[in-house]
Amino acid sequence: AEMGYNVIAADIYGKGIRPQPPEAGKTAGKYKGDRVLYRERLTAALELLKADERTDQSKVAAIGYCFGGTGVLELARAGAEIDGVVSFHGGLDTQKGMEAGKGKVSSKILVLHGAVDPYVPAEQVAAFEKEMNEAGADYQFVSYSGAVHSFTHKEAGDDPAKGAAYNEAADRRSWAAMKAFFAEIFK
Repeated sequence: AEMGYNVIAADIYGKGIRPQPPEAGKTAGKYKGDRVLYRERLTAALELLKADERTDQSKVAAIGYCFGGTGVLELARAGAEIDGVVSFHGGLDTQKGMEAGKGKVSSKILVLHGAVDPYVPAEQVAAFEKEMNEAGADYQFVSYSGAVHSFTHKEAGDDPAKGAAYNEAADRRSWAAMKAFFAEIFK
């Protein structure tokens, strides 16, 4: 919103459901295990945003962090008609049979990834890139050295050995990358 865009925060879980660790992982797992349901919830939020008269229909994108980063990639895989998606330290995998089909991905994709994120191993990165290449997707993949999961969240602490930690350089650079991506796709 600070950048002048109309925004919406998708409520995937439902009214009053705000899981905290360790329940948060289980609750998110419901949607990670049922990508059809996850996509339905994401699409409903996107349609609500697009229906808002304040939304510039020529400039629609989705961004997400962690679970939300996984979600915006699901929107892209599903062929959502938006200009672009930006995933900050999101999971890159999808369910079998839910992969992006050839020519189905219409939005541009920017993935901002912690190079040593233990939750998104090299095999997942390789599988994602293979999937996007086979789909003919227009994507960029930026990997930040030394960054683990949750690199944009100060609340994650500063111990990368825990698998999730704030990384000031990756946070700053990823935000700049998103702004540059928007400048490109919203010409």
